[in-house]
Amino acid sequence: MSETTSQTATQRAGERYTASPTSIHRVEADGVRVFYRAAGDASAPVVLLLHGFPASSFMFRELIPRLASHYRVIAPDLPGFGFTEVPSERKYVFSFDGLASTIEAFTQALKLDRYAIYVFDYGAPTGFRLAMAHPERVTAIVSQNGNAYEEGLADAWAPIRKYWAEPTAENREVIRKNILTLEGTRWQYTYGVTNPDSVPPESYTLDTALFERPGNKDIQLDLFLDYASNVKLYPKFQEYFRKSKPPLLAVWGKHDPFFLPAGAEAFRKDLPNAKVQFLDAGHFAIETHVVEIAAAMQEFLETNGIGRRSGEGGVQR
Repeated sequence: MSETTSQTATQRAGERYTASPTSIHRVEADGVRVFYRAAGDASAPVVLLLHGFPASSFMFRELIPRLASHYRVIAPDLPGFGFTEVPSERKYVFSFDGLASTIEAFTQALKLDRYAIYVFDYGAPTGFRLAMAHPERVTAIVSQNGNAYEEGLADAWAPIRKYWAEPTAENREVIRKNILTLEGTRWQYTYGVTNPDSVPPESYTLDTALFERPGNKDIQLDLFLDYASNVKLYPKFQEYFRKSKPPLLAVWGKHDPFFLPAGAEAFRKDLPNAKVQFLDAGHFAIETHVVEIAAAMQEFLETNGIGRRSGEGGVQR
């Protein structure tokens, strides 16, 4: 997208943006009490927002109302994150297959049979599993620093790769002490940001408070170990892209220390028509560039025929 086009889209989003209240809900799915945020008309096309580590649906607090005037927007907290509750008697296995199964059950509980998905970080392997299982349900994909290619993995993965290769107690403790801390979480939010003080502190402070709950750090360490399963699935994700050809927008914070811009560009290998837009932002681009992301999403979805019959170029799909 050219700078001029991006500016025009941003202006259009600003003109159309009207505050839409976001409500919070809980629903039983897969033996889990899933917490989610929702906004928009129940009859509108659905946009499903899937967050990443170490966040929750709270990360979408500014995006949801910017989309809700045109879409039914739904953002669940993944098991192990936010305010979703997993009963101990459920004996839940925290893996990416498990997260995807729960989100699939969540979509069924809400009777969502068609939706566009926004995937970020952990939300990407979760959402891509969902898309592979039910390609007919996915109308489009927006990947905000949600990786599916080896070339997208940056050097910051080195200690986690070591943990994959040698899942010892010592390597597990290295991850615990260096990543699962307030300082480590703040760094994820602020690295690559021109003005780090522009990142709202409640974001990384809330994330830290939630993973400090009893037992949660071990859940996160289990998921770090299982992330290797996502890399093994990259060829399957790519096969899905080639076969199903979903419309895809990769909108990427270009200073992400985990997922390199090459990961965004790589989508074009399997989806030549993929739209790629880079932002002067870090991993959590949505914290500093929500207006630009909302504008890019709205233009992308409408271009692909996903929108309300509003006389503004969108048709319901």
